[in-house]
Amino acid sequence: MGRPMTRATATQSLRLRSFAKINLGLEVLGTRADGYHELRTLFQSIDLADEIVLRPRPKGADVTVACGHPLVPRDGTNLAVRAAEALRAFGRVEAGVHIEIEKRIPVGGGLGGGSSNAAAVLRGLDVLWRLGLGPEGLHVLARKLGADVPYFLVGGTVLGLARGDEVYPLQGQVRAHVVLVDAGLPVSTAAVFRRLDECLTPRENSNSIFYFVSRDLEGKPELRLLTNDLERAALEEAPVLKERAERIRGVLVQAGAELAALSGSGSTYFGLFSDAGGARRARSALVAAGFTAIGARTLSLGQYRKVWARSLGR
Repeated sequence: MGRPMTRATATQSLRLRSFAKINLGLEVLGTRADGYHELRTLFQSIDLADEIVLRPRPKGADVTVACGHPLVPRDGTNLAVRAAEALRAFGRVEAGVHIEIEKRIPVGGGLGGGSSNAAAVLRGLDVLWRLGLGPEGLHVLARKLGADVPYFLVGGTVLGLARGDEVYPLQGQVRAHVVLVDAGLPVSTAAVFRRLDECLTPRENSNSIFYFVSRDLEGKPELRLLTNDLERAALEEAPVLKERAERIRGVLVQAGAELAALSGSGSTYFGLFSDAGGARRARSALVAAGFTAIGARTLSLGQYRKVWARSLGR
């Protein structure tokens, strides 16, 4: 446990970057006894990021949040606020904090913005409040906040098991140009999982992620092996999305994408490209077709750690 805090231990604000993720692959193995689903997934950090500022507040002050995005809650339901409250209780901290969030990650697109914000708040306040827990010590709190939150304490190319909250960095880190495409129709994650569970015939798992990991260990990763079990269910849940998805995928593949897929349960599609030219062509074609498309790059584990070390003054 942390030590009691009778006053704010820092007066300087802390500015952080809260990075998005994509799911390179995702396999649903079944339902767990706790009601969650047993997963295998490959997380990948990208350099699209929200900006977060943590402003220390004195003893007895509350945890507050400000954000200009209309879909982001400004109360205790915000995952960043919950993260701050959880760490404050765990460390017996009496100081408060004001959290400012500038959203650049699309909300509800399957890119993990809320979970990333929560992890950023945990790491930042661990330093501001001088608790000294580090990513490993924060892991138990992160798991309680959400299945994706532990991943954002690590970053890079990572294998996620169990609920996705058991995370293992891969030896080979994916380096690629990324095109993110808003399919324009948010899909409920809970509804997608319900539809997946309603399948009348047993699902055969492709084991594509384990094949990818084994090839990675051989130094020969193959992105084309990867699949997303949620994609079909998401398209069935929102039939309008299917036509858009086919158009998006067609443009990405034609431009040379090595992998084109839905991230998680959607509604963001992504394409991975080995060269910047292909990514630029895909983005231009998608924008011309009326879609919102964003360019990004993958972040390796080493790059992710360096950014955080600079942000935290390490």
